[in-house]
Amino acid sequence: MPTPTSAKEFANSIDRLIETIGALREHCPWMGALTHESLVEYLIEEAYEVVDSIEAGSVDEELRGELGDVLLQVVLHARLAEERGSFDFEAVAEGINAKMIRRNQHVFKADGSLQESFPASVEEIIVRWDAAKRAEKPERADPFEGIPPHLPALAAAQKSLDRAARAGLAIDQQGAPAAVGPVAVPDSEEALGELLLAVVAGAHRQGLDAERALRKAVRAFHDGHERHS
Repeated sequence: MPTPTSAKEFANSIDRLIETIGALREHCPWMGALTHESLVEYLIEEAYEVVDSIEAGSVDEELRGELGDVLLQVVLHARLAEERGSFDFEAVAEGINAKMIRRNQHVFKADGSLQESFPASVEEIIVRWDAAKRAEKPERADPFEGIPPHLPALAAAQKSLDRAARAGLAIDQQGAPAAVGPVAVPDSEEALGELLLAVVAGAHRQGLDAERALRKAVRAFHDGHERHS
């Protein structure tokens, strides 16, 4: 079994990467011209390549490389922010570490040390996680707030239904909004994929945009909740 990387070794690796990016920003005209906006397409592309690597079963060398590409995007965005005097990579790391401690009170105490005991079920963890999130933003009443508007429609639909279920909104036993009614869902992901592809193919034959149609349906689901809340 491989020896875990020590905190010191990890810090040294990150420091070297940050120094490398700093040098490239200073001496490489292409790197020096990058902006947050111009990096967006690369961030999305690299994230999808991680997904492709995992789903292809490439969980070793290829996945390591793809995760490195995503980390590069994080370091680049942090470097751009540091150059304008906003924040740096250390602040990003400290912020997400504090967030994970704050939101996982079933594992950590407020000072970051471990609890004496831990929850026995995933259901209990979800309840505590949701409670921690609500405590951070008690003014947030809309369960759909925070869902990225640029998510692909299918991902947005799945996240919306998950949020709705957690908020106790009307969702039938098959996962569809109650207003839509029951839908015959296959019992395997392979069959479900074939059904979804058939729906998209049928939409294409009729000149309909399946992505746009689902995005509209998700927005209507959000709006319907707002009207009845």
